[in-house]
Amino acid sequence: MSASQSPAEHELAELIVSALNLEGVAAADIDPEAPLFKTGLGLDSIDALELALEISKRYGFQLRSDDENNIRIFSSLRSLAAHIAQHRVT
Repeated sequence: MSASQSPAEHELAELIVSALNLEGVAAADIDPEAPLFKTGLGLDSIDALELALEISKRYGFQLRSDDENNIRIFSSLRSLAAHIAQHRVT
């Protein structure tokens, strides 16, 4: 696990890699501060939908496509992990 990833971020990185079948990407190598979309990990809108579905299954809450905060929430592994920590059903 990367020293810069928290345990929650690493768990989420593993979910991203497995849910999106990211070949050649190791969960530990995902920089928590790097963008998930376009320049960073290179995800697209279809990936976002698949990821939102997996997050709802694993963490028990819905990420809504019409949420005006999605750009911020999905901006990086760190911001997505923080959002999940606030909303997950324990």
